[in-house]
Amino acid sequence: MEYISTRGNYNKVCAAEAIRLGMVPEGGLFVPESVPALGLEEIISNKDLNYQEIAVWIFEKFLTDYTREEIEKSAAAAYSKENFPVDNVTPLVKLDDNTYILELWHGPTAAFKDLALQVMPYLLVIAAEKSEINDEIVILVATSGDTGKAALEGFKDVEGVKIIVFYPEDGVSHVQKDQMNTTGGSNTEVVSLKGNFDDCQNAVKEIFSDKDFKEKMKRNSYQFSSANSINWGRLLPQLVYYFSAYFQLLNSGAIEAGENVNISVPTGNFGNILSAYYASEMGLPVEKFICASNDNNVLTDFLNTGEYNINREFKKTISPSMDILISSNLERFLFEITGHDSDKINKWYNDLKQTGSFKIDKNTLNKIKEKFVGEFSFEYEAKAAVKSSYEKYNYLIDPHTAVGIDSLSKYRSKTDDYTTAVVDSTASPYKFSRAVLESLKNENITKDEYRIIEELNDLTGFEIHRAIAGLEEKETLHKRNCKKDEVKSELEDILEL
Repeated sequence: MEYISTRGNYNKVCAAEAIRLGMVPEGGLFVPESVPALGLEEIISNKDLNYQEIAVWIFEKFLTDYTREEIEKSAAAAYSKENFPVDNVTPLVKLDDNTYILELWHGPTAAFKDLALQVMPYLLVIAAEKSEINDEIVILVATSGDTGKAALEGFKDVEGVKIIVFYPEDGVSHVQKDQMNTTGGSNTEVVSLKGNFDDCQNAVKEIFSDKDFKEKMKRNSYQFSSANSINWGRLLPQLVYYFSAYFQLLNSGAIEAGENVNISVPTGNFGNILSAYYASEMGLPVEKFICASNDNNVLTDFLNTGEYNINREFKKTISPSMDILISSNLERFLFEITGHDSDKINKWYNDLKQTGSFKIDKNTLNKIKEKFVGEFSFEYEAKAAVKSSYEKYNYLIDPHTAVGIDSLSKYRSKTDDYTTAVVDSTASPYKFSRAVLESLKNENITKDEYRIIEELNDLTGFEIHRAIAGLEEKETLHKRNCKKDEVKSELEDILEL
Protein backbone atom coordinates (compact mmCIF):
# COMPACT_ATOMS: atom_id res chain seq x y z
CA MET A 1 0.00 0.00 0.00
CA GLU A 2 1.43 3.34 -1.08
CA TYR A 3 0.13 6.86 -0.52
CA ILE A 4 -0.20 9.66 -3.05
CA SER A 5 -0.85 13.40 -2.90
CA THR A 6 -4.29 14.83 -3.64
CA ARG A 7 -2.52 17.45 -5.75
CA GLY A 8 -0.26 15.14 -7.72
CA ASN A 9 2.82 17.00 -6.55
CA TYR A 10 4.75 14.42 -4.55
CA ASN A 11 6.24 10.99 -5.02
CA LYS A 12 4.44 7.95 -3.66
CA VAL A 13 5.30 7.14 -0.04
CA CYS A 14 4.71 4.22 2.32
CA ALA A 15 2.25 4.47 5.21
CA ALA A 16 4.96 5.21 7.78
CA GLU A 17 6.24 8.13 5.71
CA ALA A 18 2.72 9.52 5.18
CA ILE A 19 2.06 9.38 8.93
CA ARG A 20 5.46 10.86 9.82
CA LEU A 21 5.07 13.79 7.42
CA GLY A 22 1.48 14.53 8.38
CA MET A 23 0.65 16.39 5.19
CA VAL A 24 2.27 16.66 1.78
CA PRO A 25 5.24 19.07 2.13
CA GLU A 26 4.39 20.79 -1.16
CA GLY A 27 0.71 21.19 -0.21
CA GLY A 28 -2.05 18.60 -0.40
CA LEU A 29 -2.98 15.54 1.64
CA PHE A 30 -1.90 11.92 1.51
CA VAL A 31 -4.47 9.29 0.51
CA PRO A 32 -4.09 5.57 -0.15
CA GLU A 33 -3.33 4.86 -3.80
CA SER A 34 -6.26 2.45 -3.74
CA VAL A 35 -8.79 1.45 -1.10
CA PRO A 36 -8.72 -2.28 -0.22
CA ALA A 37 -11.98 -3.89 -1.30
CA LEU A 38 -13.44 -6.43 1.12
CA GLY A 39 -16.07 -8.91 0.11
CA LEU A 40 -19.24 -9.10 2.19
CA GLU A 41 -18.30 -12.63 3.23
CA GLU A 42 -15.01 -11.43 4.74
CA ILE A 43 -16.72 -8.52 6.50
CA ILE A 44 -19.44 -10.66 8.06
CA SER A 45 -16.95 -13.35 9.08
CA ASN A 46 -15.36 -10.80 11.42
CA LYS A 47 -18.56 -9.80 13.23
CA ASP A 48 -17.49 -11.41 16.51
CA LEU A 49 -14.11 -9.68 16.77
CA ASN A 50 -13.57 -7.33 19.70
CA TYR A 51 -12.62 -3.71 19.06
CA GLN A 52 -8.85 -4.28 19.25
CA GLU A 53 -9.14 -7.17 16.81
CA ILE A 54 -11.21 -5.11 14.36
CA ALA A 55 -8.53 -2.40 14.55
CA VAL A 56 -5.77 -4.88 13.73
CA TRP A 57 -7.78 -6.30 10.83
CA ILE A 58 -8.40 -2.84 9.29
CA PHE A 59 -4.95 -1.40 10.05
CA GLU A 60 -3.23 -4.32 8.35
CA LYS A 61 -5.02 -3.46 5.11
CA PHE A 62 -3.53 0.04 5.06
CA LEU A 63 -0.29 -0.15 7.09
CA THR A 64 1.44 -2.77 4.98
CA ASP A 65 4.92 -1.59 6.01
CA TYR A 66 4.10 -2.17 9.70
CA THR A 67 4.47 -5.66 11.14
CA ARG A 68 1.49 -7.45 12.61
CA GLU A 69 3.23 -7.37 15.99
CA GLU A 70 3.64 -3.58 15.79
CA ILE A 71 -0.02 -3.16 14.90
CA GLU A 72 -1.24 -5.57 17.60
CA LYS A 73 0.82 -3.88 20.31
CA SER A 74 -0.39 -0.44 19.23
CA ALA A 75 -4.06 -1.46 19.23
CA ALA A 76 -3.79 -3.30 22.55
CA ALA A 77 -2.17 -0.32 24.28
CA ALA A 78 -4.52 2.26 22.78
CA TYR A 79 -7.82 0.46 23.34
CA SER A 80 -7.12 -0.97 26.78
CA LYS A 81 -9.65 -1.07 29.60
CA GLU A 82 -7.65 1.66 31.31
CA ASN A 83 -8.31 4.02 28.39
CA PHE A 84 -11.83 2.81 27.58
CA PRO A 85 -13.39 1.29 30.73
CA VAL A 86 -16.56 0.02 29.04
CA ASP A 87 -17.61 -3.39 27.70
CA ASN A 88 -17.35 -2.16 24.13
CA VAL A 89 -14.92 0.64 23.24
CA THR A 90 -17.69 2.34 21.22
CA PRO A 91 -21.05 1.18 22.62
CA LEU A 92 -24.12 1.35 20.40
CA VAL A 93 -27.25 2.58 22.23
CA LYS A 94 -30.74 2.00 20.84
CA LEU A 95 -32.79 5.20 20.77
CA ASP A 96 -35.81 3.81 18.92
CA ASP A 97 -36.58 0.95 16.52
CA ASN A 98 -34.43 2.32 13.70
CA THR A 99 -32.13 4.88 15.36
CA TYR A 100 -28.93 3.98 17.19
CA ILE A 101 -26.41 6.23 18.92
CA LEU A 102 -22.74 5.33 18.57
CA GLU A 103 -21.06 6.56 21.76
CA LEU A 104 -17.56 7.62 20.77
CA TRP A 105 -16.65 9.46 23.96
CA HIS A 106 -15.61 6.83 26.51
CA GLY A 107 -11.89 7.55 26.14
CA PRO A 108 -9.62 9.61 28.42
CA THR A 109 -10.85 13.05 27.31
CA ALA A 110 -14.58 12.39 26.73
CA ALA A 111 -14.47 13.03 22.96
CA PHE A 112 -14.40 10.90 19.80
CA LYS A 113 -10.89 12.16 18.98
CA ASP A 114 -9.54 9.74 21.62
CA LEU A 115 -10.24 6.80 19.34
CA ALA A 116 -7.61 8.03 16.91
CA LEU A 117 -5.31 9.94 19.23
CA GLN A 118 -4.72 7.10 21.67
CA VAL A 119 -3.28 4.91 18.91
CA MET A 120 -1.64 7.54 16.71
CA PRO A 121 1.38 8.19 18.99
CA TYR A 122 2.34 4.52 18.69
CA LEU A 123 1.98 4.63 14.91
CA LEU A 124 4.02 7.82 14.69
CA VAL A 125 6.88 6.61 16.89
CA ILE A 126 7.09 3.41 14.86
CA ALA A 127 7.06 5.49 11.67
CA ALA A 128 9.96 7.60 12.90
CA GLU A 129 11.93 4.45 13.77
CA LYS A 130 11.27 2.98 10.33
CA SER A 131 12.45 6.18 8.70
CA GLU A 132 15.53 6.25 10.94
CA ILE A 133 14.69 9.79 12.01
CA ASN A 134 16.76 11.16 14.88
CA ASP A 135 15.25 14.66 14.96
CA GLU A 136 12.69 15.45 17.65
CA ILE A 137 9.19 15.40 16.13
CA VAL A 138 7.13 18.52 16.78
CA ILE A 139 3.40 17.86 16.60
CA LEU A 140 1.50 21.02 15.65
CA VAL A 141 -2.22 20.95 16.40
CA ALA A 142 -4.95 23.43 15.56
CA THR A 143 -8.06 22.59 17.56
CA SER A 144 -11.67 23.68 17.77
CA GLY A 145 -11.74 22.07 21.21
CA ASP A 146 -11.65 18.28 21.35
CA THR A 147 -8.61 17.41 19.24
CA GLY A 148 -6.35 19.53 21.42
CA LYS A 149 -6.88 17.71 24.69
CA ALA A 150 -7.06 14.30 23.03
CA ALA A 151 -3.75 14.94 21.26
CA LEU A 152 -2.12 16.28 24.42
CA GLU A 153 -3.24 13.23 26.36
CA GLY A 154 -2.12 10.84 23.65
CA PHE A 155 1.34 12.36 23.11
CA LYS A 156 2.05 13.44 26.70
CA ASP A 157 5.55 12.28 27.74
CA VAL A 158 6.09 10.32 24.51
CA GLU A 159 9.85 10.20 24.02
CA GLY A 160 11.20 12.05 21.00
CA VAL A 161 8.02 14.08 20.51
CA LYS A 162 6.96 17.60 21.50
CA ILE A 163 3.33 18.63 21.07
CA ILE A 164 2.12 22.23 20.66
CA VAL A 165 -1.61 22.99 20.55
CA PHE A 166 -3.22 26.21 19.31
CA TYR A 167 -6.88 26.91 20.12
CA PRO A 168 -9.19 29.91 19.51
CA GLU A 169 -9.29 31.95 22.71
CA ASP A 170 -13.06 32.43 22.72
CA GLY A 171 -13.99 29.47 20.54
CA VAL A 172 -13.94 26.57 22.99
CA SER A 173 -15.97 25.74 26.09
CA HIS A 174 -14.73 26.46 29.61
CA VAL A 175 -14.27 22.74 30.22
CA GLN A 176 -12.36 22.25 26.95
CA LYS A 177 -10.06 25.17 27.82
CA ASP A 178 -9.41 23.82 31.32
CA GLN A 179 -8.80 20.32 30.00
CA MET A 180 -6.04 21.62 27.72
CA ASN A 181 -4.46 24.13 30.09
CA THR A 182 -4.18 21.69 33.00
CA THR A 183 -2.35 19.04 30.94
CA GLY A 184 0.94 17.94 32.45
CA GLY A 185 3.85 16.31 30.68
CA SER A 186 7.35 17.54 29.96
CA ASN A 187 6.69 17.85 26.23
CA THR A 188 3.35 19.72 26.07
CA GLU A 189 2.62 23.35 25.17
CA VAL A 190 -0.77 25.04 24.79
CA VAL A 191 -1.34 28.46 23.20
CA SER A 192 -4.61 30.38 22.98
CA LEU A 193 -4.98 32.42 19.81
CA LYS A 194 -6.89 35.65 19.32
CA GLY A 195 -9.09 34.48 16.44
CA ASN A 196 -11.29 31.59 15.37
CA PHE A 197 -10.50 27.97 14.54
CA ASP A 198 -9.92 28.67 10.86
CA ASP A 199 -7.26 31.21 11.88
CA CYS A 200 -5.55 28.50 13.95
CA GLN A 201 -5.80 25.95 11.16
CA ASN A 202 -4.57 28.35 8.47
CA ALA A 203 -1.58 29.39 10.60
CA VAL A 204 -0.57 25.77 11.14
CA LYS A 205 -0.98 24.92 7.44
CA GLU A 206 1.12 27.93 6.42
CA ILE A 207 3.92 26.89 8.76
CA PHE A 208 3.83 23.35 7.37
CA SER A 209 4.38 24.72 3.87
CA ASP A 210 7.03 27.31 4.88
CA LYS A 211 10.26 25.84 3.51
CA ASP A 212 12.53 28.41 5.19
CA PHE A 213 10.98 27.76 8.59
CA LYS A 214 11.28 24.01 8.14
CA GLU A 215 14.94 24.44 7.24
CA LYS A 216 15.40 26.42 10.44
CA MET A 217 13.71 23.60 12.32
CA LYS A 218 15.99 21.05 10.65
CA ARG A 219 19.11 22.98 11.67
CA ASN A 220 17.88 22.73 15.26
CA SER A 221 17.15 18.98 14.99
CA TYR A 222 13.35 19.33 14.81
CA GLN A 223 10.82 18.24 12.23
CA PHE A 224 7.07 18.78 11.99
CA SER A 225 4.20 16.35 11.98
CA SER A 226 0.50 16.77 12.63
CA ALA A 227 -2.12 15.18 14.86
CA ASN A 228 -5.01 16.87 13.07
CA SER A 229 -7.11 14.83 10.70
CA ILE A 230 -4.96 16.08 7.83
CA ASN A 231 -2.68 13.23 9.00
CA TRP A 232 -3.67 9.82 7.64
CA GLY A 233 -2.70 8.35 11.01
CA ARG A 234 -5.58 10.31 12.53
CA LEU A 235 -8.11 9.36 9.91
CA LEU A 236 -7.44 5.63 9.58
CA PRO A 237 -8.36 4.66 13.20
CA GLN A 238 -11.78 6.24 12.73
CA LEU A 239 -12.74 3.63 10.12
CA VAL A 240 -12.69 1.01 12.86
CA TYR A 241 -15.72 2.19 14.82
CA TYR A 242 -17.97 2.11 11.78
CA PHE A 243 -17.24 -1.59 11.34
CA SER A 244 -17.76 -2.04 15.09
CA ALA A 245 -21.14 -0.29 14.88
CA TYR A 246 -22.27 -2.49 11.99
CA PHE A 247 -21.23 -5.64 13.84
CA GLN A 248 -23.10 -4.52 16.96
CA LEU A 249 -26.25 -4.00 14.88
CA LEU A 250 -25.77 -7.38 13.25
CA ASN A 251 -25.10 -9.26 16.47
CA SER A 252 -28.10 -7.70 18.22
CA GLY A 253 -30.45 -8.74 15.42
CA ALA A 254 -31.21 -5.14 14.43
CA ILE A 255 -30.17 -5.81 10.83
CA GLU A 256 -29.51 -8.77 8.55
CA ALA A 257 -26.09 -9.54 7.08
CA GLY A 258 -25.48 -7.26 4.12
CA GLU A 259 -28.35 -4.91 4.95
CA ASN A 260 -27.55 -1.25 4.27
CA VAL A 261 -27.56 1.36 7.04
CA ASN A 262 -27.57 5.15 7.05
CA ILE A 263 -24.95 7.10 8.98
CA SER A 264 -25.46 10.61 10.37
CA VAL A 265 -22.28 12.43 11.36
CA PRO A 266 -22.06 15.86 13.00
CA THR A 267 -18.93 17.29 11.41
CA GLY A 268 -17.08 20.49 10.67
CA ASN A 269 -13.76 19.32 9.25
CA PHE A 270 -15.31 16.41 7.27
CA GLY A 271 -12.83 13.88 8.69
CA ASN A 272 -15.26 11.78 10.70
CA ILE A 273 -17.73 11.36 7.84
CA LEU A 274 -14.87 10.77 5.40
CA SER A 275 -13.78 7.82 7.55
CA ALA A 276 -17.29 6.39 7.22
CA TYR A 277 -17.06 6.87 3.45
CA TYR A 278 -13.73 5.02 3.31
CA ALA A 279 -15.30 2.18 5.32
CA SER A 280 -18.10 1.97 2.75
CA GLU A 281 -15.57 2.03 -0.10
CA MET A 282 -14.01 -1.04 1.55
CA GLY A 283 -17.39 -2.75 1.39
CA LEU A 284 -19.28 -1.78 4.56
CA PRO A 285 -22.97 -1.67 3.53
CA VAL A 286 -24.00 2.01 3.75
CA GLU A 287 -26.95 3.53 1.90
CA LYS A 288 -26.70 7.25 2.75
CA PHE A 289 -24.36 9.56 4.64
CA ILE A 290 -26.07 12.48 6.37
CA CYS A 291 -23.52 15.27 6.77
CA ALA A 292 -24.84 17.23 9.75
CA SER A 293 -23.74 20.85 10.23
CA ASN A 294 -24.58 23.63 12.66
CA ASP A 295 -25.22 27.29 11.75
CA ASN A 296 -21.82 27.31 10.00
CA ASN A 297 -23.44 25.35 7.21
CA VAL A 298 -20.84 25.69 4.47
CA LEU A 299 -20.86 21.91 3.94
CA THR A 300 -24.66 21.77 3.70
CA ASP A 301 -24.66 24.43 1.00
CA PHE A 302 -21.85 22.66 -0.83
CA LEU A 303 -23.57 19.27 -0.84
CA ASN A 304 -26.78 20.86 -2.10
CA THR A 305 -25.36 23.25 -4.72
CA GLY A 306 -21.80 22.18 -5.53
CA GLU A 307 -20.44 25.57 -4.48
CA TYR A 308 -18.05 25.74 -1.55
CA ASN A 309 -18.04 29.34 -0.32
CA ILE A 310 -16.37 30.53 2.89
CA ASN A 311 -17.24 34.18 2.24
CA ARG A 312 -19.83 34.23 4.98
CA GLU A 313 -20.29 35.13 8.62
CA PHE A 314 -18.45 32.86 11.05
CA LYS A 315 -20.84 31.99 13.87
CA LYS A 316 -20.00 30.91 17.41
CA THR A 317 -22.46 28.25 18.47
CA ILE A 318 -23.22 25.83 21.29
CA SER A 319 -21.51 23.12 19.20
CA PRO A 320 -18.09 24.83 18.95
CA SER A 321 -16.15 21.81 17.65
CA MET A 322 -18.12 22.28 14.42
CA ASP A 323 -17.59 26.02 14.17
CA ILE A 324 -15.46 25.62 11.05
CA LEU A 325 -15.68 27.08 7.56
CA ILE A 326 -12.63 25.43 5.98
CA SER A 327 -13.20 21.68 6.01
CA SER A 328 -9.75 20.22 5.42
CA ASN A 329 -10.78 16.65 4.64
CA LEU A 330 -13.19 17.68 1.92
CA GLU A 331 -10.12 17.79 -0.33
CA ARG A 332 -9.51 14.07 0.21
CA PHE A 333 -13.15 13.29 -0.50
CA LEU A 334 -13.20 15.28 -3.74
CA PHE A 335 -10.00 13.58 -4.85
CA GLU A 336 -11.64 10.19 -4.29
CA ILE A 337 -15.00 11.04 -5.86
CA THR A 338 -13.33 12.45 -9.00
CA GLY A 339 -11.27 9.29 -9.49
CA HIS A 340 -8.04 10.91 -8.26
CA ASP A 341 -8.22 13.94 -10.56
CA SER A 342 -5.49 16.13 -9.11
CA ASP A 343 -5.95 18.74 -11.87
CA LYS A 344 -9.46 19.44 -10.61
CA ILE A 345 -8.28 19.52 -7.00
CA ASN A 346 -5.53 22.01 -7.82
CA LYS A 347 -7.93 24.26 -9.70
CA TRP A 348 -10.64 24.17 -7.03
CA TYR A 349 -8.28 24.77 -4.13
CA ASN A 350 -6.45 27.52 -5.97
CA ASP A 351 -9.84 29.16 -6.52
CA LEU A 352 -10.59 28.75 -2.81
CA LYS A 353 -7.29 30.38 -1.87
CA GLN A 354 -7.74 33.24 -4.35
CA THR A 355 -11.45 33.98 -4.01
CA GLY A 356 -12.72 32.09 -0.96
CA SER A 357 -14.90 29.78 -3.04
CA PHE A 358 -15.00 27.14 -5.76
CA LYS A 359 -17.71 25.34 -7.71
CA ILE A 360 -17.49 21.72 -8.79
CA ASP A 361 -18.84 20.35 -12.08
CA LYS A 362 -22.36 18.93 -12.33
CA ASN A 363 -21.20 15.34 -12.89
CA THR A 364 -19.16 15.36 -9.69
CA LEU A 365 -22.04 16.91 -7.75
CA ASN A 366 -24.49 14.29 -9.04
CA LYS A 367 -22.09 11.52 -8.05
CA ILE A 368 -21.82 12.97 -4.54
CA LYS A 369 -25.59 13.27 -4.22
CA GLU A 370 -25.99 9.55 -4.87
CA LYS A 371 -24.58 8.89 -1.41
CA PHE A 372 -24.39 12.17 0.53
CA VAL A 373 -27.03 14.45 1.98
CA GLY A 374 -26.31 17.78 3.63
CA GLU A 375 -28.50 18.96 6.50
CA PHE A 376 -27.95 21.56 9.23
CA SER A 377 -29.48 22.65 12.51
CA PHE A 378 -30.08 26.12 13.82
CA GLU A 379 -29.03 26.50 17.43
CA TYR A 380 -32.61 26.44 18.71
CA GLU A 381 -33.18 23.17 16.84
CA ALA A 382 -30.10 21.58 18.40
CA LYS A 383 -31.34 22.65 21.84
CA ALA A 384 -34.75 21.17 21.09
CA ALA A 385 -33.10 17.88 20.12
CA VAL A 386 -31.19 17.78 23.43
CA LYS A 387 -34.45 18.33 25.32
CA SER A 388 -36.57 15.87 23.33
CA SER A 389 -33.89 13.15 23.54
CA TYR A 390 -33.88 13.40 27.32
CA GLU A 391 -37.65 13.70 27.74
CA LYS A 392 -38.57 11.02 25.20
CA TYR A 393 -35.79 8.49 25.74
CA ASN A 394 -34.23 9.48 29.09
CA TYR A 395 -30.99 9.83 27.15
CA LEU A 396 -28.64 12.78 27.58
CA ILE A 397 -26.73 14.09 24.54
CA ASP A 398 -24.32 16.92 23.86
CA PRO A 399 -25.14 19.68 21.32
CA HIS A 400 -22.99 18.13 18.56
CA THR A 401 -24.80 14.81 18.82
CA ALA A 402 -28.05 16.81 18.84
CA VAL A 403 -27.15 18.23 15.43
CA GLY A 404 -26.63 14.68 14.15
CA ILE A 405 -30.02 13.57 15.48
CA ASP A 406 -31.86 16.65 14.21
CA SER A 407 -30.29 16.37 10.75
CA LEU A 408 -31.28 12.72 10.51
CA SER A 409 -34.84 13.66 11.49
CA LYS A 410 -34.96 16.32 8.77
CA TYR A 411 -33.65 13.89 6.17
CA ARG A 412 -36.28 11.33 7.15
CA SER A 413 -39.08 13.90 6.99
CA LYS A 414 -38.06 14.90 3.46
CA THR A 415 -37.50 11.39 2.09
CA ASP A 416 -39.52 9.01 4.27
CA ASP A 417 -36.34 6.90 4.39
CA TYR A 418 -36.39 5.10 7.73
CA THR A 419 -33.48 2.80 7.01
CA THR A 420 -31.76 1.76 10.25
CA ALA A 421 -29.46 4.65 11.09
CA VAL A 422 -26.39 5.19 13.24
CA VAL A 423 -25.79 8.68 14.68
CA ASP A 424 -22.31 9.52 15.89
CA SER A 425 -22.25 10.82 19.47
CA THR A 426 -19.00 12.72 19.49
CA ALA A 427 -18.69 14.01 23.07
CA SER A 428 -19.94 13.50 26.60
CA PRO A 429 -22.77 15.91 27.42
CA TYR A 430 -20.71 17.13 30.37
CA LYS A 431 -18.16 18.68 28.01
CA PHE A 432 -20.88 21.15 27.02
CA SER A 433 -22.90 21.20 30.21
CA ARG A 434 -24.10 24.81 29.96
CA ALA A 435 -25.69 24.25 26.56
CA VAL A 436 -27.20 20.96 27.71
CA LEU A 437 -28.69 22.35 30.92
CA GLU A 438 -30.01 25.45 29.15
CA SER A 439 -31.64 23.19 26.59
CA LEU A 440 -33.32 21.11 29.26
CA LYS A 441 -34.54 24.12 31.28
CA ASN A 442 -35.32 26.49 28.39
CA GLU A 443 -33.50 29.37 30.07
CA ASN A 444 -30.18 31.19 30.06
CA ILE A 445 -27.90 30.14 32.90
CA THR A 446 -25.12 32.44 34.08
CA LYS A 447 -23.62 30.43 36.92
CA ASP A 448 -20.12 28.95 36.83
CA GLU A 449 -19.73 25.98 34.50
CA TYR A 450 -18.69 23.62 37.27
CA ARG A 451 -21.82 24.46 39.28
CA ILE A 452 -23.77 23.72 36.11
CA ILE A 453 -22.10 20.30 35.89
CA GLU A 454 -23.23 19.58 39.44
CA GLU A 455 -26.77 20.73 38.70
CA LEU A 456 -26.95 18.68 35.51
CA ASN A 457 -25.80 15.63 37.42
CA ASP A 458 -28.38 16.26 40.18
CA LEU A 459 -31.13 16.76 37.60
CA THR A 460 -30.44 13.77 35.36
CA GLY A 461 -28.33 11.32 37.37
CA PHE A 462 -26.23 10.88 34.22
CA GLU A 463 -22.69 9.94 35.29
CA ILE A 464 -20.04 12.66 35.07
CA HIS A 465 -17.23 11.52 32.80
CA ARG A 466 -13.96 10.85 34.62
CA ALA A 467 -12.16 13.40 32.43
CA ILE A 468 -14.34 16.17 33.84
CA ALA A 469 -14.85 15.05 37.43
CA GLY A 470 -12.32 16.97 39.55
CA LEU A 471 -11.12 19.13 36.66
CA GLU A 472 -11.97 22.33 38.53
CA GLU A 473 -9.35 21.60 41.18
CA LYS A 474 -6.49 21.04 38.73
CA GLU A 475 -3.73 23.60 38.40
CA THR A 476 -3.52 25.72 35.23
CA LEU A 477 -0.13 24.94 33.71
CA HIS A 478 -0.35 26.65 30.32
CA LYS A 479 -0.90 30.41 29.91
CA ARG A 480 0.54 31.32 26.52
CA ASN A 481 -1.44 33.59 24.20
CA CYS A 482 -0.73 35.11 20.78
CA LYS A 483 -2.30 36.85 17.78
CA LYS A 484 -2.87 34.93 14.57
CA ASP A 485 0.13 36.61 12.89
CA GLU A 486 2.40 35.75 15.81
CA VAL A 487 2.18 31.95 15.62
CA LYS A 488 5.59 31.59 13.97
CA SER A 489 7.35 33.77 16.56
CA GLU A 490 5.54 31.88 19.33
CA LEU A 491 6.91 28.61 17.95
CA GLU A 492 10.39 30.09 17.76
CA ASP A 493 10.14 31.04 21.42
CA ILE A 494 8.81 27.63 22.51
CA LEU A 495 11.44 25.72 20.54
CA GLU A 496 14.20 28.24 21.29
CA LEU A 497 15.07 28.54 17.60
